[in-house]
Amino acid sequence: MPSEEIESLLHREHLKLADPKKRAMAFLIDELLLSVLLMVVLWDQFAAAVSMEELINVTNTFVLEFMLIKVIYQTFFVMQYGATLGKIAMKIRVYELRTMDAPSLLCALNRAVFRVVGELLFYLGFVWGLLDPFKRTWHDRSAQTLVVDA
Repeated sequence: MPSEEIESLLHREHLKLADPKKRAMAFLIDELLLSVLLMVVLWDQFAAAVSMEELINVTNTFVLEFMLIKVIYQTFFVMQYGATLGKIAMKIRVYELRTMDAPSLLCALNRAVFRVVGELLFYLGFVWGLLDPFKRTWHDRSAQTLVVDA
């Protein structure tokens, strides 16, 4: 969607783009929640580890599962509520540009997958959002979404 259309849409709908600091805080909340969940689920393996190397090995063993959990978490909450728990706490929301509503299942899934890709590539997808005039990260661009104040 061209910049002029996005700007017009924001003006018409009386929406304000979410501040990058709020988005970063929402990210940290979500990561903390998911990390605690992983620690609870794998508590026996973490407790059995006697060295830092063993802890790292336990963590590395479940990297793919953790990424899958992230995709499921992001997809479900963004599709269902237009926001993850972190975004809800920070009072920001994801809108699909085409509908100006919470993203559809495919849109939310696309956004979640590209979010993980952006993380894996040294968080470059997130850095992109700092340079974009509408603060769109790679996952926002791919899914055609915007993050705005709720």
